[in-house]
Amino acid sequence: MGINYDDILASAEQAGRQEFDVEAWAEKKKTEREELFALRDKMTSEVSTDGSKFKQYLDTQSRFRKYSTGNVLLIMAQRPNATRLKDFEGWKENRVSIRRNETGIRILEPGKEYQREDGTYGTSYNIKKVFDIAQTKAKKPSLPQKPEERSVLKALVTRTPVPLQMVQELEDPQMGALFDSNQNRIFVKKGMGAEDIFCSMTQELAHAELAMGMDVGEYAREENAFRAYCVSYMLCRQYGYSTDQFHFEELPGEFADTELQDIRAELEVIRDVAENITNRISRIISQERNQKETEQTR
Repeated sequence: MGINYDDILASAEQAGRQEFDVEAWAEKKKTEREELFALRDKMTSEVSTDGSKFKQYLDTQSRFRKYSTGNVLLIMAQRPNATRLKDFEGWKENRVSIRRNETGIRILEPGKEYQREDGTYGTSYNIKKVFDIAQTKAKKPSLPQKPEERSVLKALVTRTPVPLQMVQELEDPQMGALFDSNQNRIFVKKGMGAEDIFCSMTQELAHAELAMGMDVGEYAREENAFRAYCVSYMLCRQYGYSTDQFHFEELPGEFADTELQDIRAELEVIRDVAENITNRISRIISQERNQKETEQTR
């Protein structure tokens, strides 16, 4: 009969139980989440009162389209020059290792929904660490091939949420396009160059997106002007058009009296509208490319 070593295993098991304190671990995670919430609030306050910070936020959001406003603010606070993010497993799947002693960028990942004592529902958040490509041993990636300008412009004006109508001139000679909510269409001035078409159309398409679902005459253009302006700026950044004509030195005065969570909600609206337009452009370009490839193989 062999010697029984269960006592050794039992001792190790007991030691493990003593070393891992569930309550201490939970308290630590709670503290870390509260730190990130505080950092998110700090950044929200900064971008809503400082034009240069606001512009930096839009730049960061335009690079990380799929990330929520809250997480973009956290990325901006911890690594403002980040360009490409993945978690440890994501980089590992790409056979890329993280450099030694690199600190991950902490963001918040939505967890389970829970019910509060007052009967309302909330969402729990888990902390997730991601790393920028500059923190890895990956070779510098080649720049992605940009679609042809003509393809971008064609996609921009295809399947728009409202009809387009070309005109010789607009009432305001400084404008290249105008969304008219009463007629539910966008008037576009003839004879513009590619950059003018893109910049003016993205702003008016943003207005059209924001007006969707409203009755005729209900849309308040002035109240949504800053949103549409920001959307156009982000899209110009994404597609490589000049942003010299955009200025953010003066932010809307109502930002000063707005709750931080409401400011983030406002930023989320801007993000969502920009993403809707980008998704439509990308989808149409992809369909056009696939069609050409199919025709070439026939």
